[in-house]
Amino acid sequence: MTALHRDVDDRVAAARAGRRGLVLALALLPPAALAQPAAPVTASGEPPSVVVTVTGVAQSGFDTPAAVDTVSGRTLRDGQRQVNLSETLARVPGLNIADRQNYAQDLQISSRGFGARSTFGVRGIRLYADGIPASMPDGSGQVSHFALSSAARVEVLRGPFSALHGNAAGGVIAITSEDPPPGMRATPSFSLGSFNTWRAGAQFAGTEGRIGYVLDASRFATDGARERSAATRELGNARLKIRLGEATTLTVTGNRVDMPASQDPLGLTRAEFNANPDQASPAAIAFNTRKSTRQVQGGAVLEHAFSAAHQLRVAVYGGDRAINQYQAIPTAAQAAATHPGGVIDLDRAFHGIDARWIHRGFAADGAYLLTAGAAREVQDELRRGFRNFIGAPATPSSVGVLGALRRDEANRVVSTSLFAQAEWQVLPALKVSAGVRHSRVAFASADRFIAAGNPDDSGAVTYRATTPAAGVVWSITGAINAYATVGRGFETPTFNELAYSPAGGSGLNFALKAATSRHAEAGLKARFDGGFANLALFRADTADEIVTASNTGGRAVFQNAGHTARKGLEAAAAWRGASGWSAYGAYTLIEAKYVDAFRTCAAAPPCAPAAAVTIPGGTDMPGIPRRSLYAELAWRAPRAFAAGTPHAALEVRTVSQVRVDDRNSDAAAAYTVAGLRVGIDKRMGDVGLSGFARIDNLANARYAGSVIVGESNGRYFEAAPGRHWTVGATLAWRIK
Repeated sequence: MTALHRDVDDRVAAARAGRRGLVLALALLPPAALAQPAAPVTASGEPPSVVVTVTGVAQSGFDTPAAVDTVSGRTLRDGQRQVNLSETLARVPGLNIADRQNYAQDLQISSRGFGARSTFGVRGIRLYADGIPASMPDGSGQVSHFALSSAARVEVLRGPFSALHGNAAGGVIAITSEDPPPGMRATPSFSLGSFNTWRAGAQFAGTEGRIGYVLDASRFATDGARERSAATRELGNARLKIRLGEATTLTVTGNRVDMPASQDPLGLTRAEFNANPDQASPAAIAFNTRKSTRQVQGGAVLEHAFSAAHQLRVAVYGGDRAINQYQAIPTAAQAAATHPGGVIDLDRAFHGIDARWIHRGFAADGAYLLTAGAAREVQDELRRGFRNFIGAPATPSSVGVLGALRRDEANRVVSTSLFAQAEWQVLPALKVSAGVRHSRVAFASADRFIAAGNPDDSGAVTYRATTPAAGVVWSITGAINAYATVGRGFETPTFNELAYSPAGGSGLNFALKAATSRHAEAGLKARFDGGFANLALFRADTADEIVTASNTGGRAVFQNAGHTARKGLEAAAAWRGASGWSAYGAYTLIEAKYVDAFRTCAAAPPCAPAAAVTIPGGTDMPGIPRRSLYAELAWRAPRAFAAGTPHAALEVRTVSQVRVDDRNSDAAAAYTVAGLRVGIDKRMGDVGLSGFARIDNLANARYAGSVIVGESNGRYFEAAPGRHWTVGATLAWRIK
């Protein structure tokens, strides 16, 4: 055994043992959940002056030199299913979020085009839940454990200021749970809808002395809009806020999600989609493609104010995520000794610490804010691969089952960062901001499956980057701010992107480089009585862009593709009248192009010379719509009636065509869909009752709601559901 083997194996074993207590404790969280009404807000969720924390410190979003939007807890829940972020984050400009109707693969989320290539999960965007990273140190992340029913808000940051968050170039999405209320409150909820879909939840929240608590659990189940897309999800979320003293607060969070055997219908070819968009791929049926996911995590944030000028914030966290996935890999392709098989068995443990010092003061009669700190994140995983069949030759009854071991490795990622940020009010109308982060991300893999024809593929690679950012905010008037920001970003390959060799053999793809990017943004923010308007112009130039080389049966191979350019604009506006009417709109225009020509493969690896094609400069990047629009017209009764307070809203979303691969060989067509929701709220003493009904895709349009970028078998298209309905109710009972 080599020194690398011993080091990685020992560290993985120690990390897993050290987290067993945490995992067992969090596993006791109840498997069922609940919603909670919030205070009225503007049509967009929150006014632009709301205090946001996604920039690293609490400050006014209106005075931030960045494109930042906040979606309130009320907007996340009002007339919504409370299952996926795609229900409401489509209203955020610059963000493309698609519900794939496939709970085996999670949502597709991209910010200004970053993250569009992700085959499953979220990458290119830094994720946080209650200040605890929901992204791994390799840059991969999941949002399936975000508890919308107990969220106070979701903040979305795009642009160069997100470079301060490290291994992500597209921005930040952060969910914050609501604070415990005074007294005690119980909030059960239930909804049901098309495709045998239902969700039940319960929430208990309150404060006893110095301790406040929010306990939230839910169970969701669906047969799915497509054939073979059934899924269940149990989610538990807990938050304790403890006042240790007048200047010290400890916030403890725990989260558990369990999704057993989510069916994966896979994508459809153009011919299959045109014939029946609701069908599953024949390969999904033959191989019984499915995925099971279980995650538990917990963390604690300690905040202490030494004085009005000096504060300390320390966050620690840890958890474990286990994945078991059956893919549609043909049995003949697995004959080679170097093939890792068609079943992924992944157990990933993670932990980290983030410590920062915050100082406030005055210089030259201007207030300043300094933040400096360090972070260390560790990801340990045991990755095994098996054949997805037994017997030779395989028969229809012997595929889609666990077969012989074909891969066994211990992997480790360690990310260490130092960062500093400063803001200074130079003049009454002028504030400048600057920050820098230095990151080191080290990958190591110890191969434990060594056999005839399958050599030792152990290896290691380290990526380093320094990402500065600087911005300025000019207050033109008390109601209009202009800002400009520049910065750099970087993205390492994730372990999923390193997992498969481009030659089709064994071992990881350690030849992949990290992508680096330069960003620039300028914008205007205006607020007025009853509304606001925002406009941002941006450009991002990336070197060594990581792109899909091939994607077959759920297995993706990646490569670097030279330079790319993304540029565009984002606009949002909201208005609320005295008569109860309100309107909101968000528009995104983005041009995403390959600048350099590069070679890619039109078939599954290994890529024969005849299958290689040249992608010329100027080609559209796939997975990124050029235009998108979200509009909402809402009404809420200005006064309560005997039956309650009625409200209603019409939502419209338009998305332009989306290219499916680097060759631009096909595209998912543009679409426009509309949804209608109605509801009524009634308060009876200490009890509040809210009911709603909604219909989505009113015109029953048939379209591809998402695409699988670069799918080598041509199974690019994932169909969105036709017309579908949901009804639900929430009861909020203040016990004391």
